[in-house]
Amino acid sequence: MRRREFITLMAVAAAWPLAAYAQESRKTFKVAVLMTTQRDRVWHLSVALMDALRELGYVEGQNVAFEHRFAEGRMEKLDGLAAELVAWAPDVIVVGPNTSVVAAMRASKAVPIVMTVSTEPVASGLVASLNHPGGNVTGLAADVTPDTWGLRLQLLREVNQKFSRVAVIWNPEVLGMQDSWIATSGAAKRLGFTLVPHEARNINDLNTAFDLIPREAADALLVFGDGLTYARRREIIDFAARTRLPDFYAYREMAVDGGLMSYGYNLADAYRRSAKYVDKILKGAKPGELPIELPVKLELIINLKTAKSLGLAMPSQLLARADEIIE
Repeated sequence: MRRREFITLMAVAAAWPLAAYAQESRKTFKVAVLMTTQRDRVWHLSVALMDALRELGYVEGQNVAFEHRFAEGRMEKLDGLAAELVAWAPDVIVVGPNTSVVAAMRASKAVPIVMTVSTEPVASGLVASLNHPGGNVTGLAADVTPDTWGLRLQLLREVNQKFSRVAVIWNPEVLGMQDSWIATSGAAKRLGFTLVPHEARNINDLNTAFDLIPREAADALLVFGDGLTYARRREIIDFAARTRLPDFYAYREMAVDGGLMSYGYNLADAYRRSAKYVDKILKGAKPGELPIELPVKLELIINLKTAKSLGLAMPSQLLARADEIIE
């Protein structure tokens, strides 16, 4: 073989892996997102995720495609929506609370699943442990412990020492919520509250609660955070305003939309932080080997405008501890 022909052949051989790498690097990754609520009430969370991925180099229309499904507050739709997303053959599925995690797990035991708002993921059986989740699930946990709900009642006691009866809207079928209810009940006994529970598994149950609560002489309303209550937060907030009940929630969106207070996880920040899990998985990491991340902090949000409309004088000490005051 002539020297020139040999050099040409070697150059082509050397260039082939580079060309193959370039072709692979131009692959369009497919990221599926399963949401429990209506698009308009949750789109800011998807935007947070997509913006964070863009900062990591994933640009929609160039190297990543997104596919969304929205259950619109009807949890019974989640299994079907998860199956639709799996049929799209995504590289990863990003999900919200435990109900959507379970739906995605039922739909596939192979597609990587990134949680953003899981509650007690180990106790709920979603993962084997925080450090070694195992299986195809990883992501973020929303509450460090169920005792967070006890802290919410303590904050409610600070609002008004005379409050005694608290109506509670919660869903016992959501994995992890039973522990939260036990913690809340224990805190209520210590703080001198009587809880009046209303189990809301679906929209009909929620409407029933709206009918019953005004007859029960409650001083305040405590709403557990799950897919249904988040999806129907505006209806719940409107109900609390009509019945003049001081209302307390898990997520800041509830206080922003007109509820009195919220104490908990920043959902938009959680979706931003979930992007790093998506990035690692798209680069080849196994979800079962990525440790679960606990909340960086819980935020107290107080809607002072709502407090004034209810005739509540919020204690200065409580206002001083708030992360955000809405006026």
